[in-house]
Amino acid sequence: MHVFSNPVGRGSLWFDNLTTAEGTPVAYDPQARAFLPMPPFCINRERIGCNWIAPEQGAFCRSCAMTALAPDPSIENAIPNWAETEAAKRWALDNLGRWHWFRPEDPGTRPIFHMLAEYDGPAPMGHADGVVTISVNEADPVVRTTRRQALGEPYRTMIGHMRHEIAHMLWWRLSLRDDFLDAFREMFGDERVDYGLSLQRHYTSGPPIHWDQRYLTSYASAHPHEDWAETTAHLLHLTDITDSFVAAGLSAPNLPGANWDPYMETDSERLIHCGASLAVGINHVNRAMGLSDLYPFALAEHTRRKLAFVHDWLRRGAQGR
Repeated sequence: MHVFSNPVGRGSLWFDNLTTAEGTPVAYDPQARAFLPMPPFCINRERIGCNWIAPEQGAFCRSCAMTALAPDPSIENAIPNWAETEAAKRWALDNLGRWHWFRPEDPGTRPIFHMLAEYDGPAPMGHADGVVTISVNEADPVVRTTRRQALGEPYRTMIGHMRHEIAHMLWWRLSLRDDFLDAFREMFGDERVDYGLSLQRHYTSGPPIHWDQRYLTSYASAHPHEDWAETTAHLLHLTDITDSFVAAGLSAPNLPGANWDPYMETDSERLIHCGASLAVGINHVNRAMGLSDLYPFALAEHTRRKLAFVHDWLRRGAQGR
């Protein structure tokens, strides 16, 4: 993610800022990828802290307009959890916009989001026919950590959920092309195998032996759809780690140059190598503060090939170049 210029004074702005350091209201224009100091602001600005511009006064921004179902405000903490969930959505959408996904120049279908607050049990999360369903309760760090530990996961965040579930929607979009499915099945396997039975087998018997030589996570081994979603999420993780590192003005010996744009990189192996190398270094820094690893994963040769496959298809962009 970029670090942005202040349009009305000195200093920088971060992606989630609502005001400058001096208190001047600003909003992010995702088309220009810049902050502006004037309305129209998203109608959700006061309610959930959305900091994007709107097409006109009293309208939703591009991201909030994709939310067709908001959580029940009568449920405890639904609104603050929804606010954090929408912030993660804006971040993930802006990342994908670097490859022209879901922007005005994208001729395809946009995702529709259903944001659910849990009342008496976990809400489902997933994707079906362009609709992405997210439990906003996962914005609560206690809920998220409890579920991460129960499932034996090394990583679980709202941005991670967004990247994973939107990845399913991206697969659905790409599957409409004539040239995608055969290539996908050769790399990931046949997604037509029974999904429900595959997940039941995964939760009953666990992942196959030596799963880490072919998959990024044990969950990815459950079904080709989940392998694609996990791999796509990780490609977005690694690209954004690298882009944010460069934007912060940091340097490392393996980076191609000071002005290198990871989203413009055509060499998948170079991008993946840079992202993984930076992640290892930042893991080491995190340990100095007694924190968990930023990126607690290892990349085997086969998973690198899958990451390169995803990069090739996402980099072509929504216009199919």
